[in-house]
Amino acid sequence: MKVYLDDLRKTPDGWIHVYWPDDEAIALLKTEQVEGISFDHDLGDDERSTGYGVILWIKETAATRGFAPPKITVHVNGLFII
Repeated sequence: MKVYLDDLRKTPDGWIHVYWPDDEAIALLKTEQVEGISFDHDLGDDERSTGYGVILWIKETAATRGFAPPKITVHVNGLFII
């Protein structure tokens, strides 16, 4: 699956839209079925974490548990930046 973490934009075809870093994005990453994840460049609600928190989770889990990170992109106004 491909995960699109964004608080405002429309989800591209073939992606699963999630709004919240901890509650949704990390929960899907834990399934180890995510082949790609794209982060909004300015994800909103800092009180509930941000895309940066997901990146830190990926880094920590890869280093300590051998988690294989998915392909990571950042999107700006619907354009993907690798």
